[in-house]
Amino acid sequence: MDWDKLRIFHAVADAGSLTHAGDVLHLSQSAVSRQIRALEESLNTTLFHRHARGLILTEQGELLFDATKSMNRRLETASARIRDSEEEVFGELRVTTTTGFGTLWLAPRLPKLYELYPDIKIDLMLEERVLDLPMREADVAIRMKEPSQADLIRKRLMNIRMRLYATQTYLDTRPPLDRIGEIKGHRLICQALSSTQVTAGSTLIHHLLSHDVQSIFTVNNYFGVLQGVINNLGVGVLPDYVTEDFPHLVRCLPEIESGEVPVFLAYPEELRQSRRIMAFRDFVQDEIFEHRKSVRNLTEPRIKPA
Repeated sequence: MDWDKLRIFHAVADAGSLTHAGDVLHLSQSAVSRQIRALEESLNTTLFHRHARGLILTEQGELLFDATKSMNRRLETASARIRDSEEEVFGELRVTTTTGFGTLWLAPRLPKLYELYPDIKIDLMLEERVLDLPMREADVAIRMKEPSQADLIRKRLMNIRMRLYATQTYLDTRPPLDRIGEIKGHRLICQALSSTQVTAGSTLIHHLLSHDVQSIFTVNNYFGVLQGVINNLGVGVLPDYVTEDFPHLVRCLPEIESGEVPVFLAYPEELRQSRRIMAFRDFVQDEIFEHRKSVRNLTEPRIKPA
């Protein structure tokens, strides 16, 4: 098959339109159409159903599109490896993690990374769905569980726990909260049980709700939970890593917390030598070391002079 025709086919299948594909390829609609027609003739099959709203792949078109997507990802990987300099860190790095960890922990620290490597470009993808790293949906991932795919390099970064936090302003206006049974007199802010979340978090929420909580506010990510807490709406279930950046939050019911949740960094084996990956990995590890030290200083009791 003609590689150039396959490139044009991929652009059309991805865009779903001859016009949009032509804009991407800087070709006229008629030129794109001729190339697709020639490819169909060479394969003796129809690749697209044409209708007024655009193009839909046929079954044979879907098979070819799967192949060109795989080819495109491999070319992107090869291009990234070629661009990686032995001396410099530059270019795009696609990072995926959860909305909570990405907004509350990672994003506030990225200015330091850009200071170290001003030519790097971070594309941060925040979603609960686990992206496929070997298929190049992202270059590196930080997830709240160990990756199951065998062809990934993974490193355990730290463990986190879900705990209860509120502002002093909120607590001053509400009944005491010294025992778990008193949670029913407070508004609980947490992720909905139907939301995608770690098992340890949902188990803790189940436990809290079993104490006849009367008022509940649910959000589908921890960033939303935090916004409710800092605006004095109630007592929130939050990961413990928020304590460093929001030291004014008060931990409630210290004996109540979730089980440990491991945090892993992972990337494909084929990117082992990538300077961008190594720079990002080392940066995250250094920041976690500083985070642990900061949290330790916040939680250790201070010894008063005699």
